[in-house]
Amino acid sequence: MNGAVIVAIVATIGNMLQGWDNATIAGAVVYVKKELKLGSTAEGLVVAMSLIGATLITTCSGSISDRIGRRPMLILSSTFYFVSGLIMLWSPNIYTLLLARLLDGFGVGLAVTLVPLYISETAPSEIRGLLNTLPQFLGSAGMFFAYCMVFGMSLLDSPSWRLMLGVLSAPSIIYFLLVVLYLPESPRWLVSKGKMTEAKLVLQKLRGREDVSAEMALLVEGLAVGGDTSIEEYIIGPANELTEDQDPEVEKEQIKLYGHEAGLSWIAKPVTGQSTIGLASRHGSLVNQGMPLVDPIVTLFGSVHEKLPENGSMRSMLFPNFGSMFSMADPHAKQEQWDEESLQREGEDYTTDAGGEDSDDNLQSPLISRQATSMDKDIGAPRAHGSVLGVRRNSSLLQGIAGEESMGIGGGWQLAWKWSERQGEDGKKEGGFNRIYLHEEGIAGSRRGSIVSLPGGEINPENDYVQAAALVSQTALYSKDLMNQHPVGPAMVHPSETVSQGVGWSALLEPGVRRALIVGVGIQILQQFSGINGVMYYTPQILEQAGVEVLLSSLGIGSESASFLISAFTTLLMLPCIAVAMRFVDVAGRRTLLLTTIPVLIVSLVVLVIGNVFDMGTVLHAIISTICVIIYFCCFVMGYGPIPNILCSEIFPTRVRGLCIAICALVYWICDIIVTYTLPVMLTSIGLAGVFGIYAVVCVISWFFVYAKVPETKGMPLEVITEFFAIGARQTDAAKAE
Repeated sequence: MNGAVIVAIVATIGNMLQGWDNATIAGAVVYVKKELKLGSTAEGLVVAMSLIGATLITTCSGSISDRIGRRPMLILSSTFYFVSGLIMLWSPNIYTLLLARLLDGFGVGLAVTLVPLYISETAPSEIRGLLNTLPQFLGSAGMFFAYCMVFGMSLLDSPSWRLMLGVLSAPSIIYFLLVVLYLPESPRWLVSKGKMTEAKLVLQKLRGREDVSAEMALLVEGLAVGGDTSIEEYIIGPANELTEDQDPEVEKEQIKLYGHEAGLSWIAKPVTGQSTIGLASRHGSLVNQGMPLVDPIVTLFGSVHEKLPENGSMRSMLFPNFGSMFSMADPHAKQEQWDEESLQREGEDYTTDAGGEDSDDNLQSPLISRQATSMDKDIGAPRAHGSVLGVRRNSSLLQGIAGEESMGIGGGWQLAWKWSERQGEDGKKEGGFNRIYLHEEGIAGSRRGSIVSLPGGEINPENDYVQAAALVSQTALYSKDLMNQHPVGPAMVHPSETVSQGVGWSALLEPGVRRALIVGVGIQILQQFSGINGVMYYTPQILEQAGVEVLLSSLGIGSESASFLISAFTTLLMLPCIAVAMRFVDVAGRRTLLLTTIPVLIVSLVVLVIGNVFDMGTVLHAIISTICVIIYFCCFVMGYGPIPNILCSEIFPTRVRGLCIAICALVYWICDIIVTYTLPVMLTSIGLAGVFGIYAVVCVISWFFVYAKVPETKGMPLEVITEFFAIGARQTDAAKAE
């Protein structure tokens, strides 16, 4: 995973520059005001121009990144940073400075919007939260280093605000070079544009291994927006046990899986009757919940995390975190290459709808090998061509496969396809592929010495088995046009029209996308009104009351320099707390961190209100206020700081992810502007106690919103997350309509 970590760090430099800019303008504006003789309105405009620029660029950044890619937009962000730094270094007047601040805002807006998106699309699901906490960490680190620089320059006889602001161009040129030289395009974006070979090469670089077939197939499956998905339940066990004395009709519905050792086969058998496991049973009860306090989608997500596979058991071997179940089969056999060259070498007789065009550009190359079906048994299995699964030719694992393939996609999930046939109206057999996401949920295992009865049949007690939930829907890899060509057995390709059509604003009306937008926009609004800006505004005053500034003055440090040093100290406190969040965001989870840290924010704000309402004495008030501010900062950056952006980068489908994240980011910037410019008015009208009281109320609302609406997404592939939103939203809407 070193490749994914490196590109995440490189991309996050853009957030470090944002933190750097926030700190430098806070220090430089003191000297800008003196030299250019600015009034309060002009001073506020210098600071606000960056927010205005970020808001403006965000309105179009999402749709443009969906069209031209994530990497070009990050390059553009670094360019804006560099150019704005040079202009600020030269600025002869207020108008030039405002222009530079506007360009700087463009760079900030692109970085804040696209870096979390880029990291989510390139990171493995197991460490996606950790890597997506890096923007918060490096942003705070940038603020700390910038405050230290401003403090050092403030000790000079004639501090130069142009130099303070212009230094930004130095790290931004490094950022530009690193992005150009080392940052690949997002593999999910490449797949969405049909650039399959390039996407495969990028994934191999990011994952550090050759076999990325499982993830490649997953990325293509994630292109769909909406769709009719059902949740089913399976019993998975040794093939020779589950296939004994069973109905032939049931056998047709089985999914065959394979372990790491050649010849070790497993069967996924559909379960009939009452569901016995969390995900399937929770899904079945959605329609009976009416209008519950907790959104059924949250319950559905929660059922995935209730019981995790045990390490070292046969179940953890059955559901590996990474790699295909075929990875251990026949390791010396030649692996078929999935690109245009292999299609030319081996695919002359294989019929697709590619029409002889470049398959990489049009996303029409065969993605899944044709496998033997009952139709093939009479004439012999066809040759496999260009398999995305990386199936080894002549490997023992291909022996006996009946139209099924299965692969690990991370987070304990398994990707499979099922070929199904039915009788058409004209009496002819019609077939199609269903895509299946499997997830182990039962507390099964070795139950030796007892007969285990489950709906759908009995399992031999001398063997191991697991229970798994399955998300079953129409695959994005199947072209209906192929059926008109009467292929022998199933053939899976990706139709070119899915790429050329694109996805417009109408996709935002899909039930799953609409519900995800409610979560994303809601948590961004509540985060901005939870008090972080007010607490940061009040921190220097609190620390001054605590006697910190007096102590620094006795050391010969002026009031302005002391203010910068205090801000540097406050920012430094954030770093170890963000490091704690990085450790636990993929372990405890996003939802758990929010539900744990928000109550601490509430208590801190309530104590600040009490301290400003009642007279506790100067010393006691300063001590209590200082402790509350430090606790507030630490808990905020552990939860409410990074997690909203993490969630927004995870919950939207690939084809509309850029657009949806831009909407959430636009809401973020608008709320940031509102909070920043209403704070002085609120302080004048209702006082500090009233402001903190409002923030405390918002934090209470935030806790209930998270509890009721925000699901737990840790460790889940992005494509599975969006599938869950679609399932839950559609079922809930159907229940309300009844």
